[in-house]
Amino acid sequence: MGAESLSEQRVLIVDDEELMRRAIRTKLSKEGFTCLEASCVSEALTQLKTSPVNLVILDIKMPGRPGTELLREIRSTYPETAVIMATAVADTQTIVKCMKDGAHDYIPKPFEFDELLLAVGNALVKSRIEQEIKYHLDYLEQTVDSQGKQIRQLTLGSFEALVMALEAKDEYTAGHSRRVVKLAEAIAVEMLLKDEDLDNLHWGALLHDIGKIAVDPSIQNKPDKLTKEEYRHIMIHSQIGPSIVEPVANKGIQEIILHHHDRYDGKSFGQETTGEDIPMGARIVAVADTFDAMTSDRPYRGALSVEEACTEIQKCSGTQFDPVVVNAFHSICHYDSLFMEGKLRTGKRTS
Repeated sequence: MGAESLSEQRVLIVDDEELMRRAIRTKLSKEGFTCLEASCVSEALTQLKTSPVNLVILDIKMPGRPGTELLREIRSTYPETAVIMATAVADTQTIVKCMKDGAHDYIPKPFEFDELLLAVGNALVKSRIEQEIKYHLDYLEQTVDSQGKQIRQLTLGSFEALVMALEAKDEYTAGHSRRVVKLAEAIAVEMLLKDEDLDNLHWGALLHDIGKIAVDPSIQNKPDKLTKEEYRHIMIHSQIGPSIVEPVANKGIQEIILHHHDRYDGKSFGQETTGEDIPMGARIVAVADTFDAMTSDRPYRGALSVEEACTEIQKCSGTQFDPVVVNAFHSICHYDSLFMEGKLRTGKRTS
């Protein structure tokens, strides 16, 4: 977002603490934003009715009606308005609920101004992308109403472009989703999955990390070991992703995205589904995702060799991964030269 556009961005700061509102207003105003203030939900609603804004910075806990109620009303009545939730309480469940209800980001109090400015910029970009995709979908529905499949493919393609753009910004994740697709499809072919399941698997694998648009980049790229709260923050991407693709993705695709970090033994954070109740596509993506992550460089470690990664996956058979999927994965390694320096070459049997 260029500097020339900042003066056109209107921000509503909703917080019962006057000093907090003024501090945020002073900082953002210096960056060219036009800022309004509200001390409670009712005052914020009045402001929104009379003065439309591009972004709301919303405190979760306030006297009277909480910010979570206002969030739902904003997303329902003013869908083009981005929302950042601010909280002094590290309640992961509340944060997850806010993201599911449509918040574009959240920022914990107290925060550094650079963190706030990054969150504001990211939220405005995410909101703009949402509106572009919605416009694209509405236009297609009006002009090619009889071509529902084409609409779905084109819109899923827009999501694909978004994922690729997000990954391209990070040298550690560039190309990750496409590699996961190839490996997941190779495993599925070995397991003789039906064509309709393969189609869902393709899109589920490709879009499995789309929820990371809501993940703080500084945490995702942290060079040190994550804290428990930081890990939980990153894991919310699998819960947010399905709501992003819901307008065009069927339930099978959404379930792959939702469950791709579920452990076979049920011991993942916040997990409710275990074993064979986890969708097969998600169980396949779990193996493919982990293999590619292990054989790629990360900020906190170098890439493992293919042999080391395969050995680690075998060790986790029956605990983290479905043994049937692990067996199919290792069968591929044995009969085909799928891996050349950690890169997947093909997705089909060659002999």
